[in-house]
Amino acid sequence: MIRDIRVLYVREVRTALRERTVVVNGILIPVFLYPVLLWTIFSAFLFVEGLAEGFDARVAAPDWERAPELHEALAETEQIEMVRDVDAAEARSRLVAGDVDVIVHVEPVGARGGALEGNHALRLLYDGAEERSRRARARVEGVADSLRGVRLAHEARRLGIDSDALRAFHVEMENVSSGRDTGRRLLAVMVPIFLTVMVALGCFIPAVDTTAGERERSTWETLWTTGPSRTSVVLSKYLFVATMGIVAGVLNVVAVSVSLGGIFRPLFEERSASLAFALPPAAIPLMLAGAVLLALLFAATMMLLAVFARTFKEGQAMVMPAYWLALTPILVGGSAERTLTPALALVPVANVALAARDAIQTRVDMGLVVLAFAVDIALVIASLWLAARIVEREEVVTGAFEGSLWSWLRSRLRRARV
Repeated sequence: MIRDIRVLYVREVRTALRERTVVVNGILIPVFLYPVLLWTIFSAFLFVEGLAEGFDARVAAPDWERAPELHEALAETEQIEMVRDVDAAEARSRLVAGDVDVIVHVEPVGARGGALEGNHALRLLYDGAEERSRRARARVEGVADSLRGVRLAHEARRLGIDSDALRAFHVEMENVSSGRDTGRRLLAVMVPIFLTVMVALGCFIPAVDTTAGERERSTWETLWTTGPSRTSVVLSKYLFVATMGIVAGVLNVVAVSVSLGGIFRPLFEERSASLAFALPPAAIPLMLAGAVLLALLFAATMMLLAVFARTFKEGQAMVMPAYWLALTPILVGGSAERTLTPALALVPVANVALAARDAIQTRVDMGLVVLAFAVDIALVIASLWLAARIVEREEVVTGAFEGSLWSWLRSRLRRARV
């Protein structure tokens, strides 16, 4: 039996390497597409952010005569363009039309003005639905804050008070995390999600091709009539699909870990010299074990669904629900602060991703890891047991049964009740 499984397994691998779809989705995409996609997304983000910061804010101050120092400061500020010779009504209409970004109204402060003479209240009108208007408002606020500081310093000197004595709190900030800590936090967020998705993607096409694809190519029936037992055929196909998932997951982790440095360093320019992306050596064995377990689980569930399909396209549709399981780590939380708990250890797929996240941040609870792995191993065993029962049914092997796994299970339940 072992010899039959080995021969059939080698046959599946050789056949897959000749299939362009399997090679592209299982090997090339993990190595090239996702790192390039990440780089494209963050480059586009930086480009759009640069465009958003590079515009000139159009500011209208209809009653600027009440605060000429503010008007002068706004006019002298870079990236602020004063819209002159407009009254309040015209400025508001132009704000609504998008021709003005911010309107500055200077009003008397009354009792709110405090003890200083010559105080003014500023009322800023802006369009909160427009990013440009929100950024323009922030620039005007910055100019007003600068003038406030200058005014307070001037009054302090006039009264003979040291400006430092006016500070209620003197705040100093020190970042105690290293560049390696920051890199590990980013890896903890990105790598487990990509590992799960890529293992599922690596199993997806081979699981469909080795079942529904063979049936569509009319080689399915021939394979079942050869010498090896049905169990040998199923196990060889299962191991092949799991292998493709493991290869895809490992290649993805390597590619993402190598490429994240070049992607994220522009976002952390002040720390680019020390920002480091390196997986802790102790996390690698756990992540490899997690990739193997995920591949075994995805391979079993996807083949269970795809074995009922008659065409490759139909198989893709049937297997898609299992592929969405790869998104469970996102549903339970993509933050680096989310850790593996006893409740989350019972959630398939997500428990392995959270265990990998904890391993990257060197905070592993081995008891919870064992529980999580035990849950997924139990699901793998249950799936293989169900697969063994299915391949015993002639209507499934020959393709006489028209329907999915769920309809087959319902029909078996109805028969059991009768």
